[in-house]
Amino acid sequence: MKGFATFDLLPAILNAVQAAGYPAPTPIQEQAIPHLRAGRDLLGIAQTGTGKTAAFALPILDRLARRRMRPGVRQARALILTPTRELAAQIDTSFATYGAHLNLARAVIYGGVGQQPQVRSMGRGVDILTATPGRLLDLMQQGFVKLDHLEVFVLDEADRMLDMGFIQDVRTVIARLPLVRQTLLFSATMPGEIVHLAQGLLSDPVTVETTPPATTVERVEQKVFFVERSHKRAALVKLLDQDDLTRALVFTRTKHGADKVALDLQKRSIEADALHGNKSQGARERALSRFRNGESKVLVATDIAARGIDINGISHVINFDLPNEPESYVHRIGRTARAGREGVAISLCDGLELPLLRAIEKTIRIRIPVDTQHPHHSDRAAAGESITSMTSATVVNQPVRTVRPARPSRRVVATSSADRSQPMRRTVYPRAAKSNAAS
Repeated sequence: MKGFATFDLLPAILNAVQAAGYPAPTPIQEQAIPHLRAGRDLLGIAQTGTGKTAAFALPILDRLARRRMRPGVRQARALILTPTRELAAQIDTSFATYGAHLNLARAVIYGGVGQQPQVRSMGRGVDILTATPGRLLDLMQQGFVKLDHLEVFVLDEADRMLDMGFIQDVRTVIARLPLVRQTLLFSATMPGEIVHLAQGLLSDPVTVETTPPATTVERVEQKVFFVERSHKRAALVKLLDQDDLTRALVFTRTKHGADKVALDLQKRSIEADALHGNKSQGARERALSRFRNGESKVLVATDIAARGIDINGISHVINFDLPNEPESYVHRIGRTARAGREGVAISLCDGLELPLLRAIEKTIRIRIPVDTQHPHHSDRAAAGESITSMTSATVVNQPVRTVRPARPSRRVVATSSADRSQPMRRTVYPRAAKSNAAS
């Protein structure tokens, strides 16, 4: 524990970190913890899997334990605001692990479940509150949560807050915080709106950046398989049969797609669960629990749902669908190669997704190696073509044959009995003929 001991953290915290099996601090922990113990505001630019939760949790626990005071009724001393309920639960678990010997009160607040247990947990006040923006605002507006005496505020995954449309809720929460506080903002990327938010939120911050923006974790072996869209499921099944694949996180673009892929794998006797926003909180927690303890080998997820996954031992990340946003690719593959381990990221790319692949490569500034040795390789997909696009082109290039619509049945009536040789003709349809006869 010599590495963590240099931070002068409380012995109880060092013992808990050692029990959790962390041999040495990660780069972001080495850079951030000394500044945070000194009370500085901090802007942290770090990907998932870099140890950033411990980077802010350890100094917060140290601060609260050294300055013990009873929280006010419905008050919190530290607030961690995060975009998803899964991530909120993960962060709360981390605080419980690192603070196991400190006897600090905690609460976690998120939507999708009844609010009464959360209201009760806040009744006597807590030292540490982890929350998602929507439910937190609801309880604040009802008077069940008060933040007048907040000491530390952490805005985690700020870029994902923006992606998910929560940024206005975040601003509303910030407007209700006391002016005197320590503030931390963490984000994997720094789009313009997050830069503007940080400028107004942080006071003379120190900036910690562990990796350049939108770069991938170096320990991840990346590959791309070019396949026809119709062959993706067969290619996925083949991948899942590899001996070195112990636990796979599969990404789809849509919730419906996640359900279809998971169901298809189940029909092939592969233990798999789907995880997305339409699932109930109970179903999401069961899927994560089964994946974590090894009951299911595969978890099929959407980007937003997977943002809160912090599970060691994911050997493979498989992009069944390439993401529309290149930055999401970085977040996806960051789910493997955690805690110093190696990992593999494989993208199944059909012809129509080639522009998405090129955008990803431009963003991460590397060319992803192509594996052509798998049985479903498609030269046509590699060229940016697909069965659909080829079929459309074939139809377009065929000569067009005009098909005239069939004329309605008609009879010809001579209107002049005097000149039968040159009759004037008019069309009489059956209903009209019946009408004329009747008249």
